[in-house]
Amino acid sequence: MATTKKEKEFVSYVVELMQSVGPVYSKGMFGGHGIFLEGLMFGLVADNVLYLKTDKQTEEDFISKQLEQFSYAKKDKIFKMNYYQAPEEAMEDADEMNRWASTAYAVAIRATKKKKK
Repeated sequence: MATTKKEKEFVSYVVELMQSVGPVYSKGMFGGHGIFLEGLMFGLVADNVLYLKTDKQTEEDFISKQLEQFSYAKKDKIFKMNYYQAPEEAMEDADEMNRWASTAYAVAIRATKKKKK
């Protein structure tokens, strides 16, 4: 699936907005883009929407703001992932994005530590 100019621009915007967290980069995958820092995926861009990684400690912050959970359909089934839409205020303010992205990156770190146990 080819990436459109609009999609590339949106992903570039997201990556630039997150640079205060660290050297964030994107990688095309599954028709969207993964957002990475130090080899850990903590964000996902699909259909020009940014989703941030969550866990039991953080998902309520997203649910309370009525943000959508990332889901996809495969063979007539809906699969939901532990990624929720980034809040609108984070998309418009670098300080807010830093807070939300840092939280999502911390989730990615915790998930990696769980896998190693």
